[in-house]
Amino acid sequence: MSIGVGIFLMVVGGILAFAVQDSWDAVNLTVVGYILMLAGLAGIVLSFYITNRRRRVETDAIDPAVEEEYRVVEEHHHNRDVIE
Repeated sequence: MSIGVGIFLMVVGGILAFAVQDSWDAVNLTVVGYILMLAGLAGIVLSFYITNRRRRVETDAIDPAVEEEYRVVEEHHHNRDVIE
């Protein structure tokens, strides 16, 4: 669910909860409006959470060139241990 859909659900829920005065015997439109507003809010929060989680990029503290140098040195030491 995107932010736009969440906002749409909140607007429709607000209209049903606060502006509509009609009532049915089986359905309370005020409660339906509150439910839609909560669903819209949950959609917006989840959308922010998922978007921020996707944007995080794990960075290494070591420069890739320096890391390659360490990797070569470590492989050299491991190979010597195997031979001895």
